[in-house]
Amino acid sequence: MLKLIPATDRHHAAPVHWLSSHFLFSFADYYDPKNIHFGPLRVFNDDVIQGKSGFPQHPHSEMEIVTLVLEGELCHADTMGNKSTIKKGEVQRMTAGTGLAHSEQNDKEDAAHIYQLWFLPNQKGLAPSYEQKDIDFLDSKNELVPLVSGQKVLEDVVYMNSNSTVYWCNLAADKTVTFKTFPIRNTFLYVKEGSLYINGVDVGPNDQIRSTDENVLEIRASKDAQFILIDLPASEANY
Repeated sequence: MLKLIPATDRHHAAPVHWLSSHFLFSFADYYDPKNIHFGPLRVFNDDVIQGKSGFPQHPHSEMEIVTLVLEGELCHADTMGNKSTIKKGEVQRMTAGTGLAHSEQNDKEDAAHIYQLWFLPNQKGLAPSYEQKDIDFLDSKNELVPLVSGQKVLEDVVYMNSNSTVYWCNLAADKTVTFKTFPIRNTFLYVKEGSLYINGVDVGPNDQIRSTDENVLEIRASKDAQFILIDLPASEANY
C-alpha cells in the first residue's frame, strides 16, 4: 500500500525569526497521535536556517540523529569535543546514546537548507559518537545513492545504529529507478523538487510517500527530480 501525504499536510513552524521548519512527524509544538513515527523514523524536519543564526547548545539522548546539508553549511560543536563544518553534499550522524549536547550554527550570510532525521536506535545505552562524510550526493545521476545505513556491508556510507538505510536520488525526466523491498519493510520517500510517478501515484514537490507491504517501487521522473528514500523495518523494534 502506498500512502500519499501532500506537501500541504506538513506542519510549518517558525518559532524564531531565523528558522523556517516543516515537520513531517510530531515534533515540538506539533502533536498528532496518528503521526508519531514510521517504523524507527521518529523525526523528519525540513529546515531553512537564516545566516548568522542557529541552534544554541541543547541536549539529546537515545536517538540516532542524521543531518544532510542541501544548501549552505552548518557549524557543529558538541560536548564530546567535536567541532566541524558540515558543507553542502555532506552527511553527519550523531549517536546521542546515554546523553550529549550540541549546537548547530549557520555562520555564513546566506541561508542553509538541511534535512534532519531522527531514528530510534536498535539498542539503548550506547556511548555517544559522531561521524561525518562528504558523499557529494547532490551530483549523482539516475541512481539511488546510499548515504547512511545500519548495514555494515555497504561501503562509503555513514554508519548508524538502526536497521535502516537512507538513499538520495537525482533522477532525470523520463528516467526510472527500481527499489526492491519486502512486506516486512517500510519505505519512506520525500521529494525535494520535480515530480515522480510511483506505482501509479503522482508525487510532487515536498510530497511524501509512505509505503507498506510492497515488493517493489517503480519510480519514474515526470520532471527532473531530487528525492530522499528511506528503507525501514516495519516496526520501531528495528529488527
